[in-house]
Amino acid sequence: VQLVESGGGLVQAGGSLRLSCAASGSTFDINNMAWYRQAPGKQREWVATIISRSGRTYYADSVKGRFTISRDNAKNTMFLQMNSLAPEDTAVYYCKAEVIGPDYWGQGTQVTVSS
Repeated sequence: VQLVESGGGLVQAGGSLRLSCAASGSTFDINNMAWYRQAPGKQREWVATIISRSGRTYYADSVKGRFTISRDNAKNTMFLQMNSLAPEDTAVYYCKAEVIGPDYWGQGTQVTVSS
């Protein structure tokens, strides 16, 4: 499985961005997909998960109500709609595909929120 993120960039506080994660390869092996982020000097943290079969979603408290995770199964693409962005959301955002075995990660996309 190969994952490629896109959609990051520089945005002012209060603005929005939509991240995409395109999956290719053995995508039928993917159970769930998730977004993580890593700010400078901090550990990578979980942001949101979407369950492939049910479409059920889960969010970290820090993003609940502001971020929305979704997936287009036909296009093997996952999205993260980020609204009301704040400077503390600045990080490299990674997508992850969970399979039976080692998880797959994308290369990350930078999101910078200016105050």
